Amino acid sequence: MNPLIQFAKRLNSKSVKATLITTIYTSNSILAHKTSATSIDILSISDGFDEGGYASADSSESYLDTFRKVGSKSLLNQLKKLQSQGEKIDAVIYDAFIPWVMDVVMEAGIKGGAFFTQACAVNNIYYHVYKGYISLPLSSSSVTVPGLPTLENWETPSFVHNYGPYPGWSQTVFNQFVNIDKATWVFTNTFYELEEQVIEWMKKMWNLKVIGPTPPSMYLDKQIEDDTDYGINLIKANHIELIKWLNDKPKESVVYVSFGSMAQLGPEQMEEVALGLVDSNTNFLWVVRADEEEKLPKGFLDTKTEKGLLVAWCKQLEVLAHESVGCFLTYCGFNSTLESISLGVPVVAMPQWTDQITNAKCIEDIWGVGIKVKADEKGIVRRENLVSCIKEIMEGERGLVARKNTIKWKELAKKSVDQGGKSDKDIDTFVSELVN
Repeated sequence: MNPLIQFAKRLNSKSVKATLITTIYTSNSILAHKTSATSIDILSISDGFDEGGYASADSSESYLDTFRKVGSKSLLNQLKKLQSQGEKIDAVIYDAFIPWVMDVVMEAGIKGGAFFTQACAVNNIYYHVYKGYISLPLSSSSVTVPGLPTLENWETPSFVHNYGPYPGWSQTVFNQFVNIDKATWVFTNTFYELEEQVIEWMKKMWNLKVIGPTPPSMYLDKQIEDDTDYGINLIKANHIELIKWLNDKPKESVVYVSFGSMAQLGPEQMEEVALGLVDSNTNFLWVVRADEEEKLPKGFLDTKTEKGLLVAWCKQLEVLAHESVGCFLTYCGFNSTLESISLGVPVVAMPQWTDQITNAKCIEDIWGVGIKVKADEKGIVRRENLVSCIKEIMEGERGLVARKNTIKWKELAKKSVDQGGKSDKDIDTFVSELVN
């Protein structure tokens, strides 16, 4: 959601009124944890699970099917209501994971644009699966697609190399392309230099607008006044103690650890990470969600050490921008990956599933901003491997190279959204096409 919110802010700054439409459950969660004033109006539609959201559905398949059926009617009613009130809706930009929105906006007589939130590299692979150019289950040991080096099977997203266990979500990522040719625009949250070859391939097929990266403006080009955070969170963060702790640490001495809002590590993996952080003898700040605490080694939360701090949640951008942070141990979600690149923080990559595996490949071998920590035959990252990667990034030669590369990408990210940059120009072109 954050990339769409930030894109809406960019449009607002260019005198285009942008409104966010989300589910009733998500909207209520946003209002409960709103962190700052935002110029973006928020409207809501029903997904059929207004009280409990996705977690209250019997299965992912049940949720997705109900969301499509209920959401289609609810969205159409919301659009017609706005039109009846005299609102002129020039376009609806929708998350590509819900392609049925395109059919709804066409019924309402409105132009539509698909917004891709994952890396172009990943969507490139999904497209080739959708078109049947890559058959599942995979029959060869490697995969080749335009704009990317040849990938080993296990370097593709988990929905590709481990096809079957999650049929609902697998079809969701592949079906992003089901009606994309009906879209007037296709948007992607990346920047040109980061994925140049894949972007050039995509431009041959669609009216592509590259509009990222999308961290708040004050961390990049500073064109949007007071845009210091996303403005909304789905989880409340207590930040004062955390920043005070970081302020007391030397420059580039802290390993920041976060596995996002959805990834679930097993108890064995949690223990290996916990003991690996301690064995690294490095300062660490670890985000452990409340629902994950019980998986920590017994007594770990009670351990009082100046070197480690555990928090339930934090403002990630502010942490990554802090001068004491020298490394990001991450699950490699694309938003987190873009944030670390945009703020110049090297990475220890520990992907879990979905697109994260391919993102980790890019982090290590294509963008050169980090190291992927290897797992054993059980899929567990052992503490000794974690310690080795942390020390290499924080103290070793590969860490120096990664830090140099992150500085390069940071400057290119800033330049892309700054006035006259490639992403800024693409947004201007979209605004011009919208008006005309």
